[in-house]
Amino acid sequence: MTAITLMLGIETSCDETAAAVVDSERHILSNVVHSQIAAHTPFGGVVPEIAARAHLDYLDNVITRALSDAGVTLMDVDGIAATGGPGLIGGVIVGVMTAKAIAASTGKPFIAVNHLEAHALTARLTAPADRPLEFPYLLLLVSGGHCQLLDVEGIGCYRRLGTTIDDAVGEAFDKAAAMLGLGFPGGPALESAARTGNPKRFSLPRPMVGRPNADFSFSGLKTALRQAVAGAPSDEHSKADLAAAFQAAIADVLVDRTNRAITMFEERHGSGRSLVVAGGVAANQSIRTALAGLADRRGLTLAVPPVGLCTDNAAMVAWAGIERLTEGPADTLDFAPRPRWPLDQVAASAGAKA
Repeated sequence: MTAITLMLGIETSCDETAAAVVDSERHILSNVVHSQIAAHTPFGGVVPEIAARAHLDYLDNVITRALSDAGVTLMDVDGIAATGGPGLIGGVIVGVMTAKAIAASTGKPFIAVNHLEAHALTARLTAPADRPLEFPYLLLLVSGGHCQLLDVEGIGCYRRLGTTIDDAVGEAFDKAAAMLGLGFPGGPALESAARTGNPKRFSLPRPMVGRPNADFSFSGLKTALRQAVAGAPSDEHSKADLAAAFQAAIADVLVDRTNRAITMFEERHGSGRSLVVAGGVAANQSIRTALAGLADRRGLTLAVPPVGLCTDNAAMVAWAGIERLTEGPADTLDFAPRPRWPLDQVAASAGAKA
């Protein structure tokens, strides 16, 4: 009988202070997230210094609550996993140093998790027990700082098929929401406004659609939106219509680029595989619906984590820690936190200093 692994996960890469306990049988025993939205809202975006200070202020209590909610102690867990990058370096340092201190004092293994890999593997945590998500699968990773299409062949084995040449999708949503005066965080605010809007009233471009590669570009779309905003009435109906038009353009681009990546993926692995959509933007219901239609047309199984596990959380970090510990040795305590850490390079030694 295989022993059950219990992992404490810590996430501090941006503006969420989070800790969770997850086991190797895919049970999320606790998942505590302290949001910093109120602290950053007056500035219209995340302020790195404020985020790092908040992590320092709240992380210990968040970890204590996660352990309590799970009904375990530090001595009960089998490892400590923390986001080692990429992210705002001040916050990453807080999480990594805390995890190292716990690991050193308890003698438990320390696992440095790539934040993007945590998103990439979340669908394996949340897949139905009777239909586990097997490798390889195609991943569309869409978040505030990243937009990539990747061939996920195994733990630590990723092949990039396409990426954004300028902005990430989440960044584009935030900036579009700011143009429309919809508030922060921009993604949920724009999605809410778009629900009552007419996406066909304003014509916006679909950058890169039809190109032979699987790359993305969103800067031209933002410029077009700015021009449309300048020429449109400033009433609430126009804001909703502009939001709907922008969201529809984003969805069309994601579908076209992902469709191209599916062809590239199937040339290597054949048909009948899975399409995984992960990252904060995967919480957008309009985008989910559009990608579900694409998966159905191409004969792929769509796997998207629950909305609460699309945005940053520590359950995904704990699960990635379990996956990595199962595949190989833990990291050493001289691991250096990384502001940048490309997902297709995670197979390189994580223990080496960057």
